Amino acid sequence: MTRVVLDGESLSVAEVVAVAREDAPVEVSDAARERVREARARVEAVLDTDEAVYGLNTGFGELVDTRIPRDRVSELQTNLVRSHSAGTGGDLPREAVRALLLTRVNALVKGYSGVREVVVDHLLTLLNEGVHPVVPSRGSLGASGDLAPLAHVALLLLGDGAADVDRADGDPERRTGDEALAAAGLEPLSLRAKEGLALINGTQLSVGLAALLVHDAEQLCRAADAAGALTTEVTMGSTVPVEAAIQEVRPHVGQAASARAVRRLCAGSEIVESHRNCDRVQDAYSIRCLPQVHGAVRDAVAHLRAAVKTELNSATDNPLVFPVGEVSRHTSGTDAADVVSGGNFHGEVLALRLDYVRSALTELAAIAERRVDRLLNPNVQEPHLPPFLAADSGVESGLMIAQYTAASCVAECRSVSTPATDTTPVSGGQEDHVSMSATSAYAARRTLDWARTVVGIELLCAAEAAEFVEDGLAHGDGTGAVYDAVRELVDPLDSDRPLAGDIDACESLVASGALDAAVGEALGSPADTWDRDR
Repeated sequence: MTRVVLDGESLSVAEVVAVAREDAPVEVSDAARERVREARARVEAVLDTDEAVYGLNTGFGELVDTRIPRDRVSELQTNLVRSHSAGTGGDLPREAVRALLLTRVNALVKGYSGVREVVVDHLLTLLNEGVHPVVPSRGSLGASGDLAPLAHVALLLLGDGAADVDRADGDPERRTGDEALAAAGLEPLSLRAKEGLALINGTQLSVGLAALLVHDAEQLCRAADAAGALTTEVTMGSTVPVEAAIQEVRPHVGQAASARAVRRLCAGSEIVESHRNCDRVQDAYSIRCLPQVHGAVRDAVAHLRAAVKTELNSATDNPLVFPVGEVSRHTSGTDAADVVSGGNFHGEVLALRLDYVRSALTELAAIAERRVDRLLNPNVQEPHLPPFLAADSGVESGLMIAQYTAASCVAECRSVSTPATDTTPVSGGQEDHVSMSATSAYAARRTLDWARTVVGIELLCAAEAAEFVEDGLAHGDGTGAVYDAVRELVDPLDSDRPLAGDIDACESLVASGALDAAVGEALGSPADTWDRDR
């Protein structure tokens, strides 16, 4: 497995996925380690001046004006971590914890946080040894970063809290903090000046969740194009609306990508060619406007990806420790280092785009549900399709209730349509505007999961509709692979049966990457790039 090397500058979404879900090993580059040592030396030099500097020897938030004696600085950092470990709700899933750990290390090794190298190495060991802090999911306001969740991670470094330790049989074992550290061959840390604050102040929960979401949303966009292409084909829809010339005169990037994907999927389709000269003038919008709607969703996801790419490689804690002379002297100040308070911990840049993506994914679910209706509804179906695709319509209901489920999922998406980017002042009014970026990430994740179910239902229904296409007509180069991928998991419907397992199987086909792999192989492209130009 490819090792991920952290340098504070080049961490990618794909690497977050590899570490979070595939347990790719992680290390830190030599250059980044040197930056960590230099930043720590600057912190020590500031402490030697005995000047009051926020984050090093003062209280926090509303207590910023309280000076802390040097012999109590370690106590200050420990108390900070313990007092901020105030999360609640269900625990974060394993992949989210791993994403959080990875992105926190990458931020620290940029060299502006001032922690000791041993702190970085402890976090690396947790990742590589499969020791995952128990992190309650709720408590972050997205400013000053994801304080409570990150504090629960830092708590483990003290030997407190709890962690889930991977075992050879695949089932993690929950242990106390000191037991979990021992399982990883680590001793509890005694935090020094700046380290507690550096560990808990940042956007790493938000950006870790957002990185995983970007990967899954891009995957879902490809699956929606694949499902829409198969629906277009089996409903005898036209592929004229995906012609390149139409997209070129309205050159949105996402629109062009979805149109190109459908063209590639339907290339060589005898089903499409069989009605090329029929008398139908236009298809319904859910089919005809697929590039415009799916493409807009792609553009929203791309907008989030751009922010995630930057945020993954940013210094987001506070204060930041710069070499002398890198900032204006009036903003900070000792002769040892420039220690500067700012607002890089504020998650607004992620929160707004996560809310945008959530709305976009709701639209993706909505248009897929409308295509499901066109596959099943006898009032709008094509003549070759039986009502609800039932083998014995009337006695049997076929896939009728699958559309109910799709409609329910769309309603779930819409139920969280209110933007999460709200604010509640905290810390005595000192922190009077927050981003709620983690809340936005959770809402976007729920929306994506529901949207993926709807796309899975469309795949199920489109494959069933294919059974009623004239015998001997071949699917397209890609739509044939989509049909075959569904049929590997779900048999044709020869009589009524419980549909829950079929829906789950089609949803898993998308989530597992198996659909991407099947289409990519058929089109001679890598699984995650089959929608691009050859």
